[in-house]
Amino acid sequence: MADESAADHLSPEAAAPASRPGAITLARHGEPALSRKVRFNAETYGAWWARYEEGGLLPGQTPPPSLVETARRAGTIIASTRRRSIETAHAVTGGKAFATDPLFIEAPLPPPPWPRWIRMSPKNWGFFARFWWWFFNHHDGQESRAQAEARADQAAELLIGLSQNGQEVLVLAHGFFNTMIGLALQKRGLKKTVDQGFRYWCVKRFERP
Repeated sequence: MADESAADHLSPEAAAPASRPGAITLARHGEPALSRKVRFNAETYGAWWARYEEGGLLPGQTPPPSLVETARRAGTIIASTRRRSIETAHAVTGGKAFATDPLFIEAPLPPPPWPRWIRMSPKNWGFFARFWWWFFNHHDGQESRAQAEARADQAAELLIGLSQNGQEVLVLAHGFFNTMIGLALQKRGLKKTVDQGFRYWCVKRFERP
């Protein structure tokens, strides 16, 4: 069952400091159903990414037991409002309530304005789109890097506030934006204690030293 917003969990009690804040775990969603075994040009990649953003998970997946255990321990669980994140939350929570919040959606991936004859796989388009977005501020009217960094800062502040009473916090969201949140958490003095990489279902865990 999903709540309306992660902010609903930030009660005065949650904001009150405990002897030790809880851990914050950022997990990437499971494998999406949309096939990546295709090749296309930049324009078609833009349309493919839009479908990816709307789609859910590939059926038949089983989340890692360690992630299920993290969800069991967590006092607050948050998914982004994307379908693939919500389905991931349902898969790991076993009916436990979780919040959904658009604050945690993925940073955009507008493809660079390259000629139509250049055709690549979604994986390669994703790499170059992210490179152009990050280093050349190519956002095509969507969220810019600076705006996404500000959103990551906002997400980090929310998660730190939720963890202050000692409860663990679990976020089920997206690979690159989770990385941006992680950087924002580290800027605020948290230490990365687990890093499983960027694969589906993998987690990064942050704690106060």
